[in-house]
Amino acid sequence: MAGRINDDDVKAVRDAVPIDAVVSEYLQLRNAGGGNLKGLCPFHDEKSPSFQVSPSKGLFHCFGCQEGGDTIAFVMKIDHLSFSETVERLAAKAGITLRYEEGGYNPGHQRGERIRLVEAHQAAARYYIEQLGSPEAEIGRKFLAERGFDQAAAEHFGVGYSPAGWDHLTRFLRGKGFSDKELILSGLSQDGRRGPIDRFRGRLMWPIRDVGGEVVGFGARKLRDDDNGPKYLNTPETPIYKKSQVLYGIDLAKKDIAKVSRAVVVEGYTDVMACHLAGVTTAIATCGTAFGGDHIKILRRLLMDNGSARVIFTFDGDSAGQKAALRAFEDDQKFAAETYIAIAPDGMDPCELRLAKGDQAVAELVEPRTPLFEFALRQIVKRYDLETPAGRAAALDEAAPIVARIKNVASQHEVAVQLAGMLGILDTQFVVRRVAQIARWSRDRGGRGPAPAPGPNRQTAAPAQAPAGPAGPALNLRSPAHRTERELLKLALQRPELVSPAFDAYGIDEFTAPPYAAVRQCIQDAGGATGAPPDYLDAVREAAPNDTVRALVTELAVETIFAKTVDEAYAGDQLVTVRLRAVDRRIRDVQGTLARLGGNGDPERVAAVQNELWVLTQYGQSLRNNGAAAL
Repeated sequence: MAGRINDDDVKAVRDAVPIDAVVSEYLQLRNAGGGNLKGLCPFHDEKSPSFQVSPSKGLFHCFGCQEGGDTIAFVMKIDHLSFSETVERLAAKAGITLRYEEGGYNPGHQRGERIRLVEAHQAAARYYIEQLGSPEAEIGRKFLAERGFDQAAAEHFGVGYSPAGWDHLTRFLRGKGFSDKELILSGLSQDGRRGPIDRFRGRLMWPIRDVGGEVVGFGARKLRDDDNGPKYLNTPETPIYKKSQVLYGIDLAKKDIAKVSRAVVVEGYTDVMACHLAGVTTAIATCGTAFGGDHIKILRRLLMDNGSARVIFTFDGDSAGQKAALRAFEDDQKFAAETYIAIAPDGMDPCELRLAKGDQAVAELVEPRTPLFEFALRQIVKRYDLETPAGRAAALDEAAPIVARIKNVASQHEVAVQLAGMLGILDTQFVVRRVAQIARWSRDRGGRGPAPAPGPNRQTAAPAQAPAGPAGPALNLRSPAHRTERELLKLALQRPELVSPAFDAYGIDEFTAPPYAAVRQCIQDAGGATGAPPDYLDAVREAAPNDTVRALVTELAVETIFAKTVDEAYAGDQLVTVRLRAVDRRIRDVQGTLARLGGNGDPERVAAVQNELWVLTQYGQSLRNNGAAAL
């Protein structure tokens, strides 16, 4: 059993790997102000970015789904790893050697399952690359050359070759310390009559990498006529490979996709290679499955759904390619980006086009393009005889529901007008009304859907529920008291030097929202805000009694402070407002006590209460007159 990772090493890993660098491997981040970055949350679907990262604090928080934490928490959540697996993975990336508290460390037996499977794939990828230079692989090299790919291209994309024998790779990986169980689980080997044998034999191999660049599977192309398997054979579903959640070439294309807000979706591995070599470096492909919802989620996080985002499909011009384009259109409305289709002349795919007409032809392929909705409508319309009223009516009946699915009302109207032109219906408004009617029926049947989750920029507009945990009234961010308490806690977590030492004298009861009182307690338990050390935030998060409070600490540590200038004057205003409200609450309590005592109360008790009331009143007046100087 693996020993516990040394705490100092965990801290070293956390400090060594910038959270923004890690998160940027999965989604595009943009400036959110106040030193923070924002993007579309990878943990839930959203239309506008509510996911924020604070590089200076090493924390992330989503204001939509409330996920949050540090770099380790992010990787654990997004890649479904254990704590130790995540630390080991990040340590390898940072070049840090980990120490374990108990016993020795045997990497071959004590590393996490996912890391072991990824390492097996990385070793297999290197092995296949080496084999591509062997005499047996001449057939593979010829295949590549005939499609215009030289040795440099093969190396750039990591293309390799799997030997035709039964267990070459299996024996190689056993020699690297991988068990038969791991080889079967990874999908690199499969059960044979006398033990594990290679899954891929005598094929050209493309490594399939996830967004983070790790090899998680392979695509294998048949080369010989005596191979009775399918033309393309992919890794089966494994703990690290889900074909509906991977895109070939995404590791190479992601930076340019984010940079130019454009993605080009092609059909095969060689098409991706052809596009990239022709300068279309945003090309990606699915891996043996139709383009679907999970693929859209990957692209949306990179495209950020800004107004200029484009997704271009380059399906083949044959009937299968047209069906694929229509399937893609089914998911079109899941994009905020505009979607197009580009079909090469003579129905060639990008690889064939590059071979026949050169790199420039591939680059030009994705420029003059047809909106995907227009292509889909034309495919429907051309099946009908538009020369007859009955044909036009039937085409309208099939096409109108598709137009009605367009969520943007202005776009829906524009496309309806175009549909009228395609059908040759002179009464354009009749088609527009028909589409609008179907859209209304659809909304009435299915409902309008849930209201958008409140994001950080909408927090003052509507009540917000506190995380479950601390008892008491729910947070209501329309409450001036709750808004000010929130600002003060944000300052205490993000800029402790501006509020200390005064803040550390504040009682827990000065925070009226129980969740905020719980965060105040965490700060106190962590040693207070005065002279906050470098690991101050880590200490506060560690002091949290449960995950709910810890999540709120993270949220407050990442959320932007709502002030153009965050300085001592602003901090003083928040300190005074919170203290003054606490004083006014106490004055009301004391006045109630005095009223209950009445004229028949114990004289000493009455005098003490009257004295407290006088002191509180004077203190309150001093706070109003002198501000932070009276604290």
